[in-house]
Amino acid sequence: MTTDLPAAPEYAEPVVDWHRLDVRMLIVRPLNELIGLVPLFVGLLVLGRGETWRILVSVGVIAAIVLLGLLRWITTRYRITTEQVELHTGLLVRKRLAVPRDRIRTVDLTAKLGHRLFGLSAIRVGTGQRDQPGEDGLTLDAVSSAEAERLRVLLLTIAKTEAPAAAEERPGVVLSEWDNRWLRYAPLTLSGLVAAGALFGFVMNFARELDIEVFEPMSEAARWVVEQPLGLTVAVFAGVVLLVATLGSVLVYVVQFWGYRLTREPDDTVRVRRGLLTTRSVSVAEQRLRGVELVEPLLLRAGRGAHAKTVTTGLGRKGESNLLLPPAPVAEAHRVSAEVLRPTSDDSPTQAPGSPTRTPLHRHPPAALRRRMVRAVVPLLVLAAILAWFAPSWTWQVVLALVPFSAALGWDRYRSLGHALTDRHLLARAGSAIRETVALQRTGIIGWRISRSFFQRRAGLVTITATTAAGDGAYHVIDVGESTGLTLADEAVPDLLRPFLEPGPPD
Repeated sequence: MTTDLPAAPEYAEPVVDWHRLDVRMLIVRPLNELIGLVPLFVGLLVLGRGETWRILVSVGVIAAIVLLGLLRWITTRYRITTEQVELHTGLLVRKRLAVPRDRIRTVDLTAKLGHRLFGLSAIRVGTGQRDQPGEDGLTLDAVSSAEAERLRVLLLTIAKTEAPAAAEERPGVVLSEWDNRWLRYAPLTLSGLVAAGALFGFVMNFARELDIEVFEPMSEAARWVVEQPLGLTVAVFAGVVLLVATLGSVLVYVVQFWGYRLTREPDDTVRVRRGLLTTRSVSVAEQRLRGVELVEPLLLRAGRGAHAKTVTTGLGRKGESNLLLPPAPVAEAHRVSAEVLRPTSDDSPTQAPGSPTRTPLHRHPPAALRRRMVRAVVPLLVLAAILAWFAPSWTWQVVLALVPFSAALGWDRYRSLGHALTDRHLLARAGSAIRETVALQRTGIIGWRISRSFFQRRAGLVTITATTAAGDGAYHVIDVGESTGLTLADEAVPDLLRPFLEPGPPD
């Protein structure tokens, strides 16, 4: 997909004067807070039978939210100089943040429902530090959407000389975008069951707080189901679970990923936009990209699907800011990975680069298979023996029936193991319930960690860990032959590990 987008906003000089956040935040911030408290207010006012104290509590909460929003707007200032971004906040406790512009790695634009109603966006600037969430970079919540887009271009551009006129006029290129056919992968993520469980817990807690009796109707329904024939009970239960999981997963998928679009911007950034109610736009400078990770949960892998994440500096480990592609066909994930990892010096858009994530991987030695089969089967056999001695006869038979499934899982875990080395990337794959394949730039590797457990030493295996300043910070090649793993590390980053190596026999 190479559809052209409108040209990005032109580069503008830094905002050297101090500025307030948009005045519309006086409405938007309380609105966003109150939207989340709507169920509570409904319970207090409607179901509270008009009791005076409930009304007073509701009014007090609303007044406090409005007052806090006003104080935040009055006490917040920001400015952008040629060297840094500065933010001053607080009334009783003043907080001053300053982020050097040459340390900015990412710019994240987020617009909740209230922001969108008033044309605003919140800007989060990421610096790639390994601090607690909220301490990495700074957040401007919020400015107008047009100003947010202008600041995005400004913050990701170190100097005017890096934004020539030709680049400013060049339109962005779409690498991938929303496809309605991807909805078929939503039920394979099981997000619907998670959402249904969370909603059920919220409703039950809400009902308990308001003294609403819900257990009696549920008990009557459960009693009716139990009284039915076993086949009908199982069919009804399975049908309800399947229906809830399917509808819930599709709903969650649409809310999270509606309008998804991945583009390469003229300012040499990769930009991901998505979201139905809350829109999000994350821009990552291509020079900060260190690789791509393909994630294939078991059910999604069975449906030949996957989702992709970036390995980049400037994005925290938590949250979904590193999302590159939502659950989609695995072929699309490979194609997107190839487009994103294409060298920026390659200016031929018609070229179809091969995806590093499609590189054939080297199998790990049989000792790795033995380790997985032992860990999958032996614990169940031991448990079955204990149950056969101390528990009723049928319990150990149930445990033994699980052995073939556990053995199949161990075999799949072994089949998922693999590694490879290309001219530019280190490839590593592992996992069964969630199989992860990472393509890590060799130039982004800053160190190696070699680890061997007692059982690995007896089997002649090691785990080679590549450390990097991006993504999770460490990526593992698990249970590889000792000499093979050390050779892999030495070839991936020449001269980094070699001074510590001694010649030895081959595997």
